[in-house]
Amino acid sequence: MAQEFAAPKSSMDAQALINDAPISKYQWMIAIVCFLIVFVDGIDTAAMGFIAPALAQDWGLDRSQLGPVMSAALGGMIIGALVSGPTADRFGRKIVLTISMLVFGGFTLASAYATNLDSLVVLRFLTGIGLGAAMPNATTLFSEYCPNRIRSLLITCMFCGYNLGMATGGFISSWLIPTFGWHSLFLLGGWSPLILMLLVIFCLPESYRFLIVKGKNPEKVRKILSHIAPEKVHGITEFHIPEEQSAVAEKKNVFGMLFSKQYAKGTILLWSTYFMGLVVIYLLTSWLPTLMRETGATMERAAFIGGLFQFGGVLSALFIGWAMDRFNPNRIISAFYFVAGLFAVAVGQSLNNPTLLALLVLCAGIAINGAQSSMPALSARFYPTQCRATGISWMTGIGRFGAVFGAWIGAVLLGNDWSFTAILSLLMIPATAAAIAIFVKSLVAHTDAT
Repeated sequence: MAQEFAAPKSSMDAQALINDAPISKYQWMIAIVCFLIVFVDGIDTAAMGFIAPALAQDWGLDRSQLGPVMSAALGGMIIGALVSGPTADRFGRKIVLTISMLVFGGFTLASAYATNLDSLVVLRFLTGIGLGAAMPNATTLFSEYCPNRIRSLLITCMFCGYNLGMATGGFISSWLIPTFGWHSLFLLGGWSPLILMLLVIFCLPESYRFLIVKGKNPEKVRKILSHIAPEKVHGITEFHIPEEQSAVAEKKNVFGMLFSKQYAKGTILLWSTYFMGLVVIYLLTSWLPTLMRETGATMERAAFIGGLFQFGGVLSALFIGWAMDRFNPNRIISAFYFVAGLFAVAVGQSLNNPTLLALLVLCAGIAINGAQSSMPALSARFYPTQCRATGISWMTGIGRFGAVFGAWIGAVLLGNDWSFTAILSLLMIPATAAAIAIFVKSLVAHTDAT
């Protein structure tokens, strides 16, 4: 009798619900919080590049001595990204985001009170651990609330908060540092994530896809999805997603999935592309303000042009995201990388024309930052839920070796008296390599996850 009158279980494809429903206010709230996370991440990541000229002047340092402190945060970001991905795929995206913001906010704040170069190197390294964990997990969580039809557009627009944060750091520092000193930018970059952490704790939900894959209480999933389409989830007692029963997922752990036959080629090519892209970006981000000072530009103008480079990625985000949802996204990104190399060379040839220099720096930023900003969206499309956080974070983590190399090689080249023109012309090599790697992915590993 109990079986006869028991309510039948009702199951729903949660991803189909997200795909079919209009984007809700709840999803926009998630987008805004994740945008703000990568925005403050961008401010903190770029801070050292804008602080470097003032720090060198204040502490009486030679430019070659700045290499360790310029790359310290990048080393920490590698560890943060590599550890946080598997952790988030096991324990959840939200808890990792919360801890990461506490870490990079707290240590950025402490950096404002550093009294010597050695202590600042240590503090920036510890800051980098939090920075490296925050961005890929914010991208992962948001991607899992995006409908397939415009996923790349939404993720790329969200991720442009990173470039906007880096640009804002440049624009703000152009008047903040001369007025209040280099400590002020660290104070801003420290308090912002600590305040934002409260929004993460109280407003941001866990990924519904993660909860389903991990077999959590369906009521938790229903409660989350009721904010998106309440009438459609009423009475639903079970939820599933397409890749939940994937044969690869059943047999492999997250690393096994990354290097399974289906994903191995794409994994290596994503890593290679991200590495080369960050060589270009971080050589320019870390040393462009200093190089500008070497040409006689004022500190304010050098910081402004550095911010202009980062702002370029914001301008290209809408187009790249739109194009990725309609055409082969790998080839769109490949074209942007190659064009970025051409503009980098052109920047090096325009030293005597300040207006043209600013315009070309903006164009270079549009190309390289637009391409790099779209890589997390491409990675989110490529990997399934079970290893998505690991896939994105390991791409960014391995790629950060390129950032360390870019910042380091800048110091080496400057120490060997390379000219501004020669350094920027050299960037055509990694830009072309990134373009080739992601184009090859379009041929051998274009499949998107369900």
